[in-house]
Amino acid sequence: MGLPSFMVLPLLVLTAAGVYYIYNQVMQFMSKSLVKNKVVVITDAVSGVGIECAHLFHKGGARLVLCGNTWDKLESLYDSLTNNADPRETFAPKLVILDFSDTDSMEDVVGEMLECYGYVDVLICNSSMKLKAPVQSVSLELDRNIMDINYFGPSTLAKGVLPSMISRRSGHILLVNSIQGRLAVPFRSSYAASKHAAQAFFDCLRAEVEEYGVTVSTVSHTFINVSEPPAAAEPAPPQNALLAFLASQLTHGVRPPVLANEIMQTVNRKRKEVVLAHPIPRVALYLRSLFPPFLFAVLAAGVKDSVLAEQMQ
Repeated sequence: MGLPSFMVLPLLVLTAAGVYYIYNQVMQFMSKSLVKNKVVVITDAVSGVGIECAHLFHKGGARLVLCGNTWDKLESLYDSLTNNADPRETFAPKLVILDFSDTDSMEDVVGEMLECYGYVDVLICNSSMKLKAPVQSVSLELDRNIMDINYFGPSTLAKGVLPSMISRRSGHILLVNSIQGRLAVPFRSSYAASKHAAQAFFDCLRAEVEEYGVTVSTVSHTFINVSEPPAAAEPAPPQNALLAFLASQLTHGVRPPVLANEIMQTVNRKRKEVVLAHPIPRVALYLRSLFPPFLFAVLAAGVKDSVLAEQMQ
């Protein structure tokens, strides 16, 4: 006797949910085994995303080289990783001072990284300087500082570790980028420009080193949301419905643990490009390519709307 028709859909949903759960559990188990004993360098390891990545890769048994511009924060992260850790399953991280704004120090930093274990399996370029301001108010000095941190720093570091990866015919370079490396929004001119430059550099690098067995990945995300959900506010004055919806979508960022997990999965699966964003930013990417005049009109209208301009991230 067959199942009643009204039970078929719930059973299919439960089956799909079960398969998805088992798949996630298997992938999490594989994630730990795939990074075990790998030499993984994480820049800006003392940031929210860097800390989450450090914990994930450390639990997976990776040989970590953690970079940051503050020794006290690096030592604090070291303590949080090594306290109560099983030395039979994990390695004590190596610490390296790295300041992307000091481009003259990059050669010495690369040498110090390579001295830790003699080579690098995975380089995770995670650093970012953000700026929200009208174009006419941003100085040339600030433009250059943003470019140093968001573009010249990661690209110089990638060039530094590349020769050893090519000689070993193995390696993975991953750029943690912003979706604004693919889609620029108002009041983010310098930031978006630096992210566009970094995206282009790593796209070119990917094609150039593929024949040597070196993987290059980019993970483009919306803004990182480290805040707690806001309390209910007073009702706002009525505004354009489309712009209000866009503004609500732009307040949804990605949590550091979610981004860190995506980074690990990208390393394990050797994916070349990942976009971690909600549907509205994804649609905007397609509009930028297929219907740019429409997107430009929406963005221009948004600048005139004070609520959307304030929420634009």
